[in-house]
Amino acid sequence: MISDPRWSEALTRLPDYLSNHLRVSAVALALGLIISFPLALFARNRPALRGVFLAIASIVQTVPGLALLALFYPLLLILSAWSLQWFGVSFSAFGFLPSVLALALYSMLPVLRNTVTGLRGIDPAILEASQGVGMTPRQSLAMVELPLALPVIMAGVRTAAVWVIGTATLSTPIGQTSLGNYIFAGLQTQNWVFVLFGCIAAAVLALAIDQLLALVESGIGNRRRWRSALGGAGLALLVAAAFMPLAGQTRGAYIVGAKTFTESYVLSSLIAQRLVAADLPARQREGLGSSVIFEALRAGDIDVYVDYSGTLWANQLKRTDIKPRQEVISELKTTLAKDYNVTLLGELGFENAYALVMPRKRAEELGIRSIADLANRAGGWSIAGDYEFFSRPEWAAVRNAYGLNFREQRQMQSDFMYPAVASGEVDVIAGFTSDGLIAQYDLVTLTDPKQAIPPYDAILLLAPRRADDEALKAALEPLIGKIDIATMREANLRAGGVQGAASADSVARWLWEKVGGK
Repeated sequence: MISDPRWSEALTRLPDYLSNHLRVSAVALALGLIISFPLALFARNRPALRGVFLAIASIVQTVPGLALLALFYPLLLILSAWSLQWFGVSFSAFGFLPSVLALALYSMLPVLRNTVTGLRGIDPAILEASQGVGMTPRQSLAMVELPLALPVIMAGVRTAAVWVIGTATLSTPIGQTSLGNYIFAGLQTQNWVFVLFGCIAAAVLALAIDQLLALVESGIGNRRRWRSALGGAGLALLVAAAFMPLAGQTRGAYIVGAKTFTESYVLSSLIAQRLVAADLPARQREGLGSSVIFEALRAGDIDVYVDYSGTLWANQLKRTDIKPRQEVISELKTTLAKDYNVTLLGELGFENAYALVMPRKRAEELGIRSIADLANRAGGWSIAGDYEFFSRPEWAAVRNAYGLNFREQRQMQSDFMYPAVASGEVDVIAGFTSDGLIAQYDLVTLTDPKQAIPPYDAILLLAPRRADDEALKAALEPLIGKIDIATMREANLRAGGVQGAASADSVARWLWEKVGGK
């Protein structure tokens, strides 16, 4: 198993992913301590205020980590726009800042609770004795209460640290590089080596931090300074390593974005390889949510990525009308440049459209060839889609155009939908026309006679700051119009959905050779 090249690829990415994970976790934990500790001190003798603070921190814990991280992105986008309008200064709402703020909120409850519990649990006789020797309340807090409560407080800090390190793996979709990159990429491409590696790395990091904090805690509790010094030195070394620039990372590198599915990882790797081949430094930001990646491009947080004409038509232009493919591309090119300063460089040559998919044998037995044929059966059938399909305007358009009303709608990982429909777990899925898993599982795409689904041509987009970058354009021009649907399907099949799937990087190299690259 260790001879699998995916293990060596995972190891080469570890310094970047680990340092970024440590950096965001350390800053978030520090911010959480800076906020929580003074609040706990202020509220310790105020029952009503103490209850309010603990209730708010507890409510934050009930919000799923990924949702909390995602919520900060649009909020910061709005704040950045206001800041630019009022003060002429903007900031990035992508990646690091929303991750730090969300993770800091997650760290607050254990620190608040343990600080209050530790201080409130001190024997009243000790407090009376400190007053009896003439200590002021501030002196009593600093010299008596905090030293006695410190072991309990440190236990809260340890809990907060483990929570933050674990939740930080979920920051990948909003643009923060972390150990979660292994997990998200592995799940999408069914690269279980990456999934396993990411889980192990995150667990080892959490255990290491916990044990170093435990040394500090035991040193304080047992008055053994060498333990506290050893734990503190270990933590300091880890934090210092997180903020040291990595060898081989070039400042000013082009940032290539990727969405959260197999094809996007492959195309991102292909673009990055083409830039490096043209002596242009490149880095990838993978696993970005669909609602995040376009805004990240507009803001200049990434420089280039592959999107799809139908997605932009529905989401950015808010259009529901269907036009011929070239009219859609032409209108997109004009509107993106005018309203968003985004450059549509060109089409890659294939379409990755949503399509309703079902087993070929069953479709033939029932005489189902088009989406219209589903209308009389949908009431007793189930349909599965990826995590965003049922909230997209395309689904509303299909449902309304054909009068579909399925008995059950299920959401699942995109690659898992295909075996689910092939095994009869669901009746129909919202698949993708460029996915090689359709052929692998002997499925068939149903025609769309009413053209409710817009065309989804793969297109290259450049950030506003790269609009006049001729070197970037020259490096990417050889990709324009060179990838047909059959080639992309084979690339997707190589990258995911089969045991021992190849890595996105190796598939990208194969894809370049397949389309005639040198």
